[in-house]
Amino acid sequence: MARKFLYVLAVLISLAIAGMIAFSFFGTALMQSALVPRVPFAPPAALPPNLYESAAGWLSRPDGRKTDPTSWQPPSLPALAPAEKRDDAAIFFIHPTSAFDPLHWNASVTDALAGAQAERFLRLQATALAPAGRVWAPRYRQAVMGAFLTEKPDAAKAIDLAYGDVRAAFEVFLKANPTGPIILAAHSQGSLHLIRLLAEQVGGVAYRSRIVAVYAPGWPISIEHDLPALGMPGCTAARQTGCILSWQSFAAPADTSSVETVFDSGKGFDGKSRKGSKMLCTNPLTKGAGPVGPASGNLGVLMGDGQPVSTQLTPAGSIGARCDGRGFLMLDSAPRLGALVLPGNNYHVYDYPLFWANIRADALERLAAWQTTH
Repeated sequence: MARKFLYVLAVLISLAIAGMIAFSFFGTALMQSALVPRVPFAPPAALPPNLYESAAGWLSRPDGRKTDPTSWQPPSLPALAPAEKRDDAAIFFIHPTSAFDPLHWNASVTDALAGAQAERFLRLQATALAPAGRVWAPRYRQAVMGAFLTEKPDAAKAIDLAYGDVRAAFEVFLKANPTGPIILAAHSQGSLHLIRLLAEQVGGVAYRSRIVAVYAPGWPISIEHDLPALGMPGCTAARQTGCILSWQSFAAPADTSSVETVFDSGKGFDGKSRKGSKMLCTNPLTKGAGPVGPASGNLGVLMGDGQPVSTQLTPAGSIGARCDGRGFLMLDSAPRLGALVLPGNNYHVYDYPLFWANIRADALERLAAWQTTH
């Protein structure tokens, strides 16, 4: 019996190793095969009328709900002193892709699985900003993961539909917060929608002077062809306000070709090809003041899957990073954070958790600077 068990165990280990090897070499192709919808684009059910005027349109909203995922903070973290607490900033946060259904191009806002995963992402990401203000995180008919792995015209339709929902939510957010400081933040698909909102000047330009900072990691921004259209510079100093922070995390040996191929094949907001241009890279460890941040400057990494009972903040000084090459944020090690490291040592999913405590401190510091000057 023991021998049979060892044989089975050996086979399972061999299969796991073979799977990891296959994923490392053919990961992108495997993901495309599994996740890109093979059905024609068809819009999901229309949004209920005035959805964003009600609590039902939001995963997080400052209405006192007990289940708000952004109200969680790591239990090991000391509570903020009264003088440090900030609650007068309004934070608009667009969650990343949390839908993987290959039978549809867009998820419904009532999709339970996508909603649960979105809440986990909010705990891993938006909680870093929550101490600085009141978080508004909309539900939206997000494009599924497969839409970002293909150049099919249906993918563009799915992304445009998702953007339309985000735009509608953003307009309600601005109407509900007519004064006071604003922090805009997102990740991945959310960052794509966020920078489009800025480029298209949704909501006008009057609120721009109220922006503390824009956090848009996980989607490349061309310094030459995108940034000028966004109406604000990249952050290059601590306490700087009205600026944009963006980064994309990789570890050596890194293969950034999948990101660069898509980036180079597209056009910037100025209508010109992005090919060969540099991407905005803001090192969260230096607040954008320099390209290199040592591990000693990392205030804490958020480890876990976004569930309160299994997510914790690690001690400071664990992972360093540097902006390198065309603008990728290269980690000084390949940390084991979970099973969601993408092909090419792409730590995309962990853009926030890797620097969670630094982002938290950064948001509070920039907010304090904004309040001092206003």
